[in-house]
Amino acid sequence: MKVAVYYSQSDIRIEEKPFPKIGDNEVLVQMRACGICGSDLMDWYLKTRAPLVLGHEPTGIVTQKGKKVRSFDVGDRVFVHHHVACLKCHYCLHGDYTLCNQFHETNISPGGFAEYFRVPAPNLQLDTLKIPESLPFDEATLTEPVGCCLRALRKCSIKNGDSLAVIGAGPTGIIHLALSKILGAQKIIVSDPIDYRLLAAREFGADIVVNPKNEDLLGIVRAETDGRGVDMAVVTAPSIEAYETAMKICRKGGKVCVFAPTTPREYLQISPKELLFTEIQIIPSYSTSHLETKEALELMNSGRLDLKDLITHRFKLADTAEAFKTARESKESLKVVVMNE
Repeated sequence: MKVAVYYSQSDIRIEEKPFPKIGDNEVLVQMRACGICGSDLMDWYLKTRAPLVLGHEPTGIVTQKGKKVRSFDVGDRVFVHHHVACLKCHYCLHGDYTLCNQFHETNISPGGFAEYFRVPAPNLQLDTLKIPESLPFDEATLTEPVGCCLRALRKCSIKNGDSLAVIGAGPTGIIHLALSKILGAQKIIVSDPIDYRLLAAREFGADIVVNPKNEDLLGIVRAETDGRGVDMAVVTAPSIEAYETAMKICRKGGKVCVFAPTTPREYLQISPKELLFTEIQIIPSYSTSHLETKEALELMNSGRLDLKDLITHRFKLADTAEAFKTARESKESLKVVVMNE
C-alpha cells in the first residue's frame, strides 16, 4: 500500500509499505480523509522521530475486522482517535486523560497519511466513532481538532456572556471562535496578521477582527470591554509575543489558555507578584479525550457546528508533499485535508 513518509517539512515521499496485520480485537481501516494538524508542521517536534508516517485526524471505512470484534462491521464509516487513555490510572481517575501513560503509547499504525491503517484494540474500544452517512469524510476529520478546542474552552470554564479574544485565526482559532459562540460567549475578538484569515473569522461570526500589524489590539480590547480586558484569551499562535499579548489584554481574574506550543527553548517571563495581585489564571490544554471527540462529532452532525467552509484545500494522498507545502506556506488557506478516494 502507499504511504506518505515524513523525512522533513520539505521532504515527504510516497512509498510502498506492507498492509498492517490486525489482531483479534482490531480493525483495518481504509483511509478516506485525514487533516493536516498544526503539530504536523512543527519540524522541531518531529525531526527526532523521522522518518515516520504522520496523520492523526483520520476517517475511513472498516475493511477488515478481527474475529473478536463485535461493535464494528466491515463497511462502517469511522473516525479514529490516535491516542486513548486507560481510564484506570491516577491521572485518568482525576480526569486528566491526556496525561495518562497509555494515552501517549497508543497510536494507529502506520499513521493517517496511508491508504490503510490498523486500529489497536484500546483505540477501537474507547474512541473509534461511527460517522453518520450525512457527514462527509473530510468534514468528519475535524472531530479531533474540534475535540481539542472544546476541551480547552471547558477547562477554562467559559460562561454565558463572557468576552473572548482568540489570538491566531488559523483552523483551531476559527474552531475556538465557532465553539465559543455555541457555548455562550457574548463578544469575540479575533487577532491575526493575515487579512485572509480575519475575513474568514468574520464569516464565522467574530464580532471584531484586528490585524495587530496596523491596529492597536490592546486599545481595541479595552474600548470594547469598558477598560477591563477580556474574560478569556485563547492563544493558538505558537509565539511568545502572542502569549505576552494575551497577558496584557486579559482582565484581572481572567484566563489565558495555552493552546499552542512554542519551540522548546522559548520562555515567557512572568512575575509571580503580578499573578498574585491580578489573579490571572494560565490554563494549558493539550489534545483531547474520548469525552470531547464524541461531543464534537455530535455537534457537527447535528448542524449546530458547521465547519465545512473551514476546509479550503483537498489533496490526493499522492500529493501529500504539496498539501504540506500549502498548509505551511499559503497565506490563503485554512484547513488542508489529504483524501484517498
